[in-house]
Amino acid sequence: MILQPLPVDLRDRYLAYLGVTRSIEPTSGMLVELHRAQLDRVAYTNLEIQLGRTTSIDPQESIRRIISGHGGYCFHLNGAFAALLLSVGFDVILARGAVPTAGEDGHAWGNHIIPLVRLGAEIFIVDTGIGDGIRDPLPLGEDIVTQAPFRYRLEHLGGVLWRLHHDERASIAGFDLDVTPVELSSFAAQHAFLSTSEDSYFVKNFIAQRRHADHVLTLRGCVLTRTDAHSRSRRDIHNEHEWLALVVREFGLCLADVSQQERLDLWQRVRATHEAWNQAGRPIARLQDLIRPARLGVLPPRPA
Repeated sequence: MILQPLPVDLRDRYLAYLGVTRSIEPTSGMLVELHRAQLDRVAYTNLEIQLGRTTSIDPQESIRRIISGHGGYCFHLNGAFAALLLSVGFDVILARGAVPTAGEDGHAWGNHIIPLVRLGAEIFIVDTGIGDGIRDPLPLGEDIVTQAPFRYRLEHLGGVLWRLHHDERASIAGFDLDVTPVELSSFAAQHAFLSTSEDSYFVKNFIAQRRHADHVLTLRGCVLTRTDAHSRSRRDIHNEHEWLALVVREFGLCLADVSQQERLDLWQRVRATHEAWNQAGRPIARLQDLIRPARLGVLPPRPA
């Protein structure tokens, strides 16, 4: 499976869903506008996995699901967005990521999909598939970049390998990046594991995130977290109706095709996982630690 341009009608429906109606030229300004529009309109979530619904990494399938009011995780969101960019004239390749690192044996390569866009002499990392990731595309080059409320550091590891160090308050410490172009099918095995294996965090735990201009909202199980430049606040959600309302209102997810029984079953699973977490002493872990543990370097201290 290779990345291909979208049919014109699907491309236009996707753009309309993102609220982008003006003519498009493949410029850096338009790349930023589209990136922000995707983040503003489409939630990062594993809701479909939690409902036991089968999905693929086919961008057209992901887009049809997105424009019907559903989100997805990296393979859906970045795959769909990469196909859109290709369809409006951007020079796009797909690259393998590894969250939080590839590991000594390289086991994590391909657990994250990362579109790269070439504009003139520059290459940009495009990533709408991490719930609290970058707000704007990042030029591929060693640098420390602030995109409120987070800071990021890009480090060149040598050759085709790079490392993105995320902010210490984010859900992941970052990821490794191999800029060698790969086909879409390269991610099928990791998608199968992450979306179906009983050992996968995404099968065990519910998560939804929205990356806003100056803050991030995260609903992990029954805990709602808001992170901005100055603070992080958390509160537990104890009521099924409040929890479902948050899923719809704050994360923009459509539950119209989810039956009452499916909603009840979902809530009961989420609540049971939350109670088990409470009984275990509420251990705090980043999302990466629940996928596969590893360790990254850290960013330099923030200036006073």
